[in-house]
Amino acid sequence: MSLLGNILFFVFGGFVIFLGYILGGILLCLTIIGIPFGIQCFKIAGGVLAPFGREVVETEPPGGALSIILNILWIILPGLELAVMHLLLALFFALTIVGIPIAAQHVKLLPLALLPFGRRVRDIESGRTYA
Repeated sequence: MSLLGNILFFVFGGFVIFLGYILGGILLCLTIIGIPFGIQCFKIAGGVLAPFGREVVETEPPGGALSIILNILWIILPGLELAVMHLLLALFFALTIVGIPIAAQHVKLLPLALLPFGRRVRDIESGRTYA
């Protein structure tokens, strides 16, 4: 069932989010200071391509002060725009009954888009982490 959900997610908005992460990663990698954030964008892009069957979990132990500083910089650079993209797509898909599962996936990915340092995307069945 998650395969069908992932295909529908990819067709109805997942590709747009994927392109947003890739574009953000490319733009951030153009500067030396933005390279760690660009790499984070690329890692998250791989995790949001197929969100059904995956969950966003916090890392153990939390990153501490460095994680907080990186998350603040992330919000300033690409984080707010990516989180708004997830939120707008979630609101759009929540308007229809058929789109509610897709909206739920966008809401699930919203914390990862806003504060990615200290969070990972994990496959529920295998336990593999993506970002």
